[in-house]
Amino acid sequence: MEKPARKPLLIVCGVLVLAVAAFLLFGRDGTPGDTSPEAGFARDMATHHAQAVDMAFIIRDKGPAKEIANLAFDIINTQANQRGMFQGWLQQWELSQATDQRPMAWMVGHGHGGTVKAPGPMPGMATPQELTKLKEAQGTPAEVLFLQLMIRHHEGGVQMAEGLLKLSTRTEVVSMAQKIVTGQSGEIKLMTELLGHRGAQPLPSILKTQ
Repeated sequence: MEKPARKPLLIVCGVLVLAVAAFLLFGRDGTPGDTSPEAGFARDMATHHAQAVDMAFIIRDKGPAKEIANLAFDIINTQANQRGMFQGWLQQWELSQATDQRPMAWMVGHGHGGTVKAPGPMPGMATPQELTKLKEAQGTPAEVLFLQLMIRHHEGGVQMAEGLLKLSTRTEVVSMAQKIVTGQSGEIKLMTELLGHRGAQPLPSILKTQ
């Protein structure tokens, strides 16, 4: 007589598991939850943008050519403002700015089409050694290295934004991702031209190797 009672218990447990999973993904009132693509994108892109701003400050303080200084100014302003928006979203969604999840975990297991196959370093990020080289370089070599690193960095930003567009329909997040794809793709073309004027080429594209 007691065995039939176990079935409703299993059903209740299953419902609770689904409820917890739904909360983690969608949070309260349909807002993004802690493990949602939107939250992961906001956190990772805030970190990604922070490095771009740092690199732009490094080259700006070296007194580069006017076109490089203007580019650095645009990157500092655009990406610092966007970073503030990412952090504002997380606050609005009542989510922490940091997480124990690995970078890029939000792009795994959501049917994103294979842009990133496993959690790992955010695409396009400069290594500590590369940042040291940029700080030590002067003159045209510094401009060339900055452009090469920033092109690759922008490619990573485009890759992340395109990944989000495959995972989310949330209006403000999708709109921002589209702006990043358009804006950074345009800057990649500009920086490639600036490299050409200096007799240099971009680093191997990380977009073409995916």
